Amino acid sequence: QVQLVESGGGLVQAGGSLRLSCLVSGSPFTINAMGWYRQAPGKERELVATITRSNETNYADSVKGRFTISRDNAKNTVYLQMNSLKPEDTAVYYCNTELRTPPWVAQQNYWGKGTLVTVSS
Repeated sequence: QVQLVESGGGLVQAGGSLRLSCLVSGSPFTINAMGWYRQAPGKERELVATITRSNETNYADSVKGRFTISRDNAKNTVYLQMNSLKPEDTAVYYCNTELRTPPWVAQQNYWGKGTLVTVSS
């Protein structure tokens, strides 16, 4: 079974930075797109950033210019560098990956359990 483990969350002051990591492990797989999502209490989960295998990126308007998504294919890891953090960035951040497993036909989506990011004023 494939599993995703996020790390790097914590409590920071507004204007600070955090770097989130997500490691994909488990049964044999090949990863296509990867992304980060976030969810605040009482709100729906929203897309933060995505990245394709060819390193094409997409960002939510609210984080453009502040967050950077990247990936290391050899390590099966995706990162989210978060700079100039604001209180409204407070949420649980989830890693998501689109991948294939044998017989390499259908795509599947897997989610991590999330890591909490809290930004204080």
